[in-house]
Parts: sequence; structure tokens; C-alpha cells
Amino acid sequence: MAKQKIPLTTAEITALWISYMNCSATRCFYKHFLQHLEEQEIKEILEEVLNTCDETIVEIKNIFQEENFPVPQGFSDKDLDLTAPPLFTDLFALSFIYRAGQMIISHYATYIGKVAREDIVHLFDGRLNKTTQSYKKSLNLMLSKGIYDRPPKMEYPDSVEFIHHLPSLLETWLGESRPLNAFELSELFFAIERNCIGIIMLKGFIQVSKDKDVKEYLKQGKKLSEKQIFTFNKVLMKDEFFPTYPVSMEVKNSTVPPYSEKLMLFFISASNTVGLHTLCQAATMSMRKDLAVHYGHFISEAMKYSSEGLSLLIKRGWMEQPPQASDQKNLYE
Repeated sequence: MAKQKIPLTTAEITALWISYMNCSATRCFYKHFLQHLEEQEIKEILEEVLNTCDETIVEIKNIFQEENFPVPQGFSDKDLDLTAPPLFTDLFALSFIYRAGQMIISHYATYIGKVAREDIVHLFDGRLNKTTQSYKKSLNLMLSKGIYDRPPKMEYPDSVEFIHHLPSLLETWLGESRPLNAFELSELFFAIERNCIGIIMLKGFIQVSKDKDVKEYLKQGKKLSEKQIFTFNKVLMKDEFFPTYPVSMEVKNSTVPPYSEKLMLFFISASNTVGLHTLCQAATMSMRKDLAVHYGHFISEAMKYSSEGLSLLIKRGWMEQPPQASDQKNLYE
């Protein structure tokens, strides 16, 4: 008996569509990095992640074609100028692999819990495994090169304790607040790290962007990242922890754009969406109300910034329409 074909669910369509768009965009950066990389160890990892990316794009495209589902346009070599000089150093290319790995692992882990069709589960399970292996290699290489700054350390507690008193809002805001706990310290560190890597990328994009509106949007993103770094470092210093600063990664002097304006705007908008998600996660992990105020403020700013990016993408005609369900109301007319 022939096996009945199971149509894709909305969750599976979403997972495949977003993965295709993000993978096609990230691939452009991998290709340009690879064109100019000098360090062989970094090049080997980059070739590995580029190969995984290419395989993912082909597999998703095949699934869409078998389903007679429109394949997204996404991004291609048309959004890339391989003849353009390098915009970032080799060390930034390594940090890009590391940060992209973090985001992709989170993405695949989320969607593998939402898809059910056997071939889709197999696809995301395989990509999660390969991405995790590449991420570990990039992390180990960063550690060996001394460019990975570990999260803050703390003295181990002597015993298990329970909270017996929850300070009032007035006590928390106007009185002495308790020391940061491990959850809060960890989230502060990674929030700073994300923004430090983001600033380097934004500086490079601003340097080569020729579109006035896109450049202004990128500058706003840089200011927002700088504000978060300053605020979160201030919290750390207030609690007698050393502030965290960007590692020694630099932007080259080139003003020749290796990437299209569409790609740069899309990538920052997509990164902001991830940043918004991680800010919300950090807020749920933090019990000190001063941190809740900071996270709430930055969540609001990130949402506004995301909306402005979306509007600019639409204004330029660069926003690809996500898959839409049919309008059921029209069937009643």
C-alpha cells in the first residue's frame, strides 16, 4: 500500500521558510569571509558551516518543490560582491561563526519541538547536530586564541537556602538591593557579548552603506547596542564586578560594499528579532526589579527599532511576504 502523503503544517512551513531565508542570508557572509580569510584553522570551520548551509538550502528547496510550494527568493550571489576587499578581520569572522552558531542552534532546537513530519524532523535534527559540532569548534578556537571572555565567576554557596522574605517594591527601588545571583550575572554577560559583536558588524555596515536611510537605521542600531552595553556594565560595576568590553576585533578600512543594502538591512532586522527574544528571556530569568526596569525599557526600544526596520524593508520593496493562509471570510461572501 502506498504511503499517504502528509501535507506540511503551518509550524513546518514556518520552520522551513524562516530557515531558508536566514540560511541564504548567512551564506553570503560565509562566502565573503572565505574569499579573504588567511588563518587556516578558521577557514576549515568556515568551509564546514558553509557546506552545511548549502545542504540546508538544497534540502528545503527540494521539500518545497515536492509540495508545489513557492520557494522563497531569499538571498543569493546577487547580494554579494566577492571582488570587494575584506570588511572585517579574521577574528571577527570567527566570532561571527560562533554567534551565528548560537542563534542557529536555538532556532533549530525550537522548531524541532514544533514539527512532526518525519522528513522535517530528520532535517532539523541533522542540522542541529552539525551546527552544534561546528559551534563547539569555533568556541574552542576562540578559547585557544584568547578572544573568548568567560562569564563572571562567583563563590560557591555553602549550602542550600530558601527565600523567606520578598522585599516590597518600595524597599527594592529605594533601599539597598541584594547582590546579583548566578542567573542574572550570566544573562548580563551574554547581553553585553551579543551587543559587542553586533557593534562591530554595524560599524562595518555603516562604513560601506550608500543608502542614506539604511545608514541612518544602522546608526540607530549602533546607539541602541552601545546603550545596552553601558547600562548593563554599570549594573555589574555597581555590584563590584568587572565590566565586560568587546574583544580585539576590528573593522577594515574598506568603503566598498561587499553586501547589498537589502542584505545588510535584513540581517540587522533579523538579528534585532533574536535580540528581542533574548532580552525577554533575560527578563524572565531576573528577579531584581532594577533589572526588570532595564530589560523592560530595552524590550520597548528593540520593538520600536524592529518596527522601523520592517517599515524600511517594505518601503524599499525588499520585504518578502511570509506564507499567508487564505482569507476564510471571503468564502462567506
